[in-house]
Amino acid sequence: MPSPECYLGSMSRTATAALFFSAGLTGLASTQPPLLSPWNADSVPAADVAYQCPAPALPPRDFATNSYYIDPRHSITDPVLKKKYEESVAGIDAFSRSVAAASDRYRTTGSNAAAQCVADLLTAAARQKALAGKMDGFQASYVQGWALGAWAVAWLKIRGSRAVSREQAGAIMPFLKKLAEANREYYETRRRGRRPNDADNNHLYWAAFAIAAAGIAANDRSLFEWSVAAYRHGIEDIRPDGTLPMEMARGQMALHYHLYALPPLVMLAEFGAANGLDLYAERDFAIRRLVQRCVAGLESPAFFERQTGIPQVVTQEIEAWQISWGQPWTRHFPEAKITELLGRARWLSYTSLGGLPPP
Repeated sequence: MPSPECYLGSMSRTATAALFFSAGLTGLASTQPPLLSPWNADSVPAADVAYQCPAPALPPRDFATNSYYIDPRHSITDPVLKKKYEESVAGIDAFSRSVAAASDRYRTTGSNAAAQCVADLLTAAARQKALAGKMDGFQASYVQGWALGAWAVAWLKIRGSRAVSREQAGAIMPFLKKLAEANREYYETRRRGRRPNDADNNHLYWAAFAIAAAGIAANDRSLFEWSVAAYRHGIEDIRPDGTLPMEMARGQMALHYHLYALPPLVMLAEFGAANGLDLYAERDFAIRRLVQRCVAGLESPAFFERQTGIPQVVTQEIEAWQISWGQPWTRHFPEAKITELLGRARWLSYTSLGGLPPP
């Protein structure tokens, strides 16, 4: 039975960026080399390492949930709504954690059993059509995108394993593509309806990250190029002082949402690099200004407090979602301060990014 390795290429190439929110690019995959991921660069020697695959409940096909912010800035949390939201996503998060953890076990140990676990879980999700039905409420579409990112990256991490069957690949790749198309349509609908908001802020970047990962998994250039265009849209929003205007409008959460907006942008640049695109260099390395602003914010919220006039919500420790992007970043741009921050984090695995960052 052929391995999914037959679906992969081994060389980078230059891609042409799509117009933003254009879904009209089709039929390109047959004339261009396969899309690659950052995990194509490192082969994983297979190993007979045991792995106990968990059996989390499958996410539902249809899903409904709501936001827990209660002010116009989306910065103040209602505890009751927050608890209700957390309960609604608990099962989805548990499933995504299981998938991401197994993919990282494969990457770090070569465990065929761990790779098989990822493939089994995603195949079951594909058959269930998990999160592929009606998304009731904008928050549900966000959850769909976060789950897609975790699942698609996990698949990219293990798709070269000979433990994965052709039948499983044939079920998983179209499933990820369908989720990506549905999530993309949410943002296109928002833009067409002249309701930018989440079509212009960190939610767009996270959606683009997830859709790019799924596009690479399914070798779909229309999805990949849409995501590249969304990345460029985000990069254009970075001001000379390294801030993002829509995230600065988040009151006490301005620093939080700058830190949250950065990881998917770095990962999109990584996806570009794997496919011959130097997205880091866009607009005279504008992303570096955002990186510098976020690094300074991790050390002190003073700048954001001066700009907003409001004390910022901060964490007691540096968390994975705040700094794991630094691992691929410092591979390209070594910076002692970022390396220090990486060392201060207790772990670097973040589920919405599909677990551990590229090495």
